[in-house]
Amino acid sequence: MSGTNDDYVYDEATGEWRPASEVAAAAAEAAKVVVRDAAGNVLADGDSVTLIKDLKVKGTSQTLKQGTVIRSIRLTENPEEIDCRHDTIKGLVLRTEFVRKR
Repeated sequence: MSGTNDDYVYDEATGEWRPASEVAAAAAEAAKVVVRDAAGNVLADGDSVTLIKDLKVKGTSQTLKQGTVIRSIRLTENPEEIDCRHDTIKGLVLRTEFVRKR
């Protein structure tokens, strides 16, 4: 016995027997969702974004104008939506297709 306690798992993607910890790490990496803005830039929590078009905000009579800067975004489980804070709107969710990273 070699002294390691790693269980080995058959990895169908590679066709090899690999340590379970290695397979789990690879699966976790594959599960990470990459969120991109309208220009294809990768977004992360805390980024600032700019609106690329005027947006009417549902539930209010307010319109956010093109060029408005939104600071400190938070990513959601949906790669097409981000949580945002704006001075006048609480609980704002924007679609990533309407923002560009600053």
